[in-house]
Amino acid sequence: MRAARLIRMALLVQSSPGLTAAALARELEVSERTVIRDAQALQEAGVPIRSERGRAGGYHLAPGHRTRLTSLHPTEAETLYLSGLPTALRDLGLAGAAGTARLKLSATLLPSLRAAAESSARRFHLDAPAWFREPSAPEVLPELARAVWSDRAVELSYARPGRDGGRPRRVTRVLEPYGLVLKAGVWYVVGRVPDDPTGHDGAWRTYRVDRVTALSPAPGAGEPFVRDPSFDLAAHWRAHSAGFARALLRTTVTLRLTERGLRRLPAVADPAGVGEALASATAPDAAGRVTLALPVESQDVAFAQLTELGADAEVLAPAGLRARFREHARALAALYGADGADGADGAQSQR
Repeated sequence: MRAARLIRMALLVQSSPGLTAAALARELEVSERTVIRDAQALQEAGVPIRSERGRAGGYHLAPGHRTRLTSLHPTEAETLYLSGLPTALRDLGLAGAAGTARLKLSATLLPSLRAAAESSARRFHLDAPAWFREPSAPEVLPELARAVWSDRAVELSYARPGRDGGRPRRVTRVLEPYGLVLKAGVWYVVGRVPDDPTGHDGAWRTYRVDRVTALSPAPGAGEPFVRDPSFDLAAHWRAHSAGFARALLRTTVTLRLTERGLRRLPAVADPAGVGEALASATAPDAAGRVTLALPVESQDVAFAQLTELGADAEVLAPAGLRARFREHARALAALYGADGADGADGAQSQR
């Protein structure tokens, strides 16, 4: 345990000279006192690491020294082979480069490590898309990925979904693309809009890549944009994904649910709205039913989701959605009513 930490500390100082004791403590998840003790242990082992004071201080290795602790442990080699997601690399247009990199890595490993690394690919596979969804990479994704790599602003046309099943609206934005996120088989681009027409200049935006209908270099975009060094894509996504999911729920449906319907609601509705709906639920009435307000993406989506609850859910509002369920119920009654069943049985008896 400590030996692995000492190796990692030496490699951190070699790759990022000037790291302070506090920075090393955060990276290694130990106290600053432990960092000081580990530095002394490395010195005693012959690694010329030293701490310097002042603005350009921190921990450094002696000039010209490079540690030889870079050979891979079998577990590290296995993990490295698992670090790439084949489908994602293919979508980004990087499958060929990734394959070449794996071949180069394989050629540098000892035979025992090579076998360990290659065996991981035969034991683990990550299938990102959800069930019953045919994965498809948006056509603009490779070009957008190149813009992310090169810090080039782009102009994109985006089909924004209409409210309650209305026609999509096409919007055009100039975007500084900071990163791409693959979520449940769907690609998103996160970036900064330098001149947002909503008045929020420099606002961060997230767009579904499969809704980007056109992509081109931003007008007058010659030099790469200056990336904000404090931006952390993973932290940004964690902080905003919940709010992003909630922002999609632009319609509210008032429901009356049986006890069974209330139990089944989390299985059919969007998780981002279910918690809010349960918090709004009334006390059960004499029949054991509760009334609540469920945020949904649209009336079309609500109809598809709530149909699964059958008679355990009654839509009270909006009136248009309630009327749609009324017509659906009449159609089902006509299809499965007693007369229809008798007719079918009669037809069979005449054969």
